[in-house]
Amino acid sequence: MAQGMARKPFMRKLAKWHVWLGWLVGVPIVMWLATGLLMVSRPIDEVRGNHLRREVPPAPLVIQGSTLAAPDVALREMRVTMQDGRAVAILTALDGTVSRVDFASGAALPPLDAAAARALVAKRIIGGDQATRVTLFPADQTPFDFRRPLAVWQVALGDGTNIYVGRDTGEIEAVRTRWWRAFDIAWGLHIMDLSEREDTSHPILILFAALSLTGALIGTILMFRRRRARRAAA
Repeated sequence: MAQGMARKPFMRKLAKWHVWLGWLVGVPIVMWLATGLLMVSRPIDEVRGNHLRREVPPAPLVIQGSTLAAPDVALREMRVTMQDGRAVAILTALDGTVSRVDFASGAALPPLDAAAARALVAKRIIGGDQATRVTLFPADQTPFDFRRPLAVWQVALGDGTNIYVGRDTGEIEAVRTRWWRAFDIAWGLHIMDLSEREDTSHPILILFAALSLTGALIGTILMFRRRRARRAAA
């Protein structure tokens, strides 16, 4: 009996704290939910205006006088970067295949092997010399935490970090720490899309955002009603 009576003052105090916290955070919660509902109400591509862009057939990249981007070469993109002290052109064809050549001579450069990928990570990543495993993934079978159609070497470090090195680009394409993967899961839960983690506007998310906003608004209104009732009782 005494234990139950001691619990009542604590519960009343907890309820009082809850009311004061409701007054403190009620407005930002309503604001967050309202703006969240606004942001998920339309697909992100439509927000960015991508639906207004007219479809243009891909045209090959042509640079007059260049043997790398000649009219008879089906090249979509050419990016020039420095690798091991020389200029290297990373070429992307219209069909999506990637290759790299020496920019000065045009000579094709071989794809990176496991040893070269490991050495690149050891050189450019802090703690990269602690690699425990190097695995090749083809473009159509990349791990979920990479999610790009590009052949890559996965260099796994001892702390759980995965470094992805492009087999045909010779570049570090992504760094995925344990915190990145945790954030990725949290993001998927946040937008209720655990399969692709990219769809920020779908019926289930919109429905729950609307229900949450409705509940927050009702709760805010009830706080004013509770305050008036307490004043009347006094």
